[in-house]
Amino acid sequence: MKRSFARLRLAAVNIDGVLLNDTFSPVIHDFVVRRGGRYTAQTERAIFSQPQHTAGLRMAEAVPEPLTGEQALRAYFAEREEYLERHPVALSEGAVELLHRLRSLGLRVVCYGGLAKSHFDTHLGAYADLFDDPGYVCTNDFRPGIHEIITQTFGLKHDEALVIDDVARVAEEARALNVPFIGRPSTFVHSFQRSLMAEAGVRHVVNRLDEVDAELLHRIDADAAAGRSWER
Repeated sequence: MKRSFARLRLAAVNIDGVLLNDTFSPVIHDFVVRRGGRYTAQTERAIFSQPQHTAGLRMAEAVPEPLTGEQALRAYFAEREEYLERHPVALSEGAVELLHRLRSLGLRVVCYGGLAKSHFDTHLGAYADLFDDPGYVCTNDFRPGIHEIITQTFGLKHDEALVIDDVARVAEEARALNVPFIGRPSTFVHSFQRSLMAEAGVRHVVNRLDEVDAELLHRIDADAAAGRSWER
């Protein structure tokens, strides 16, 4: 594969909310509000991109009902299944084209997220040839997981990988590690991720995946090569 970049070697792309539509934010919002809780930016910060057991505890804490973390998690997944009957999981517009673009520019590509690999196989298995081994990394045990993916799975340095994610907590970790980052926050009406990304200092925020074009990618690569990934 011909390399097109001075520094970047890998693109790590989140599954739900980036390559697939956001089927988490609406369910978490409804879970909290239906039970009399207040849905705030802090609610999202506490729950999103956490290991499942932690997310369950945080959801239980966000509502006045007496729930354990395990009970909250079970209820959440049951409500998500009901939600998916009305709003099925779908490829994001431009997702396949993005994968082709990343590979054509010489980057290795991996997908990651908090659900089991079966989720990837079901919804992205038809495009498995557009990802590099292992194809998908389940980060539930070590979220947000970008350090482990970059350094352990691929043996790279932090600034040799680009992360594309929809959650500000991942952006905060990327900034701490000096990992180049593109934010693609949810368009869900009650989402706080766009404002939280602004607070985190994210420089590159896109509304559509076709905005992640060769020009933007080369600019991010040049900044990474110069050590300026998070400098304004």
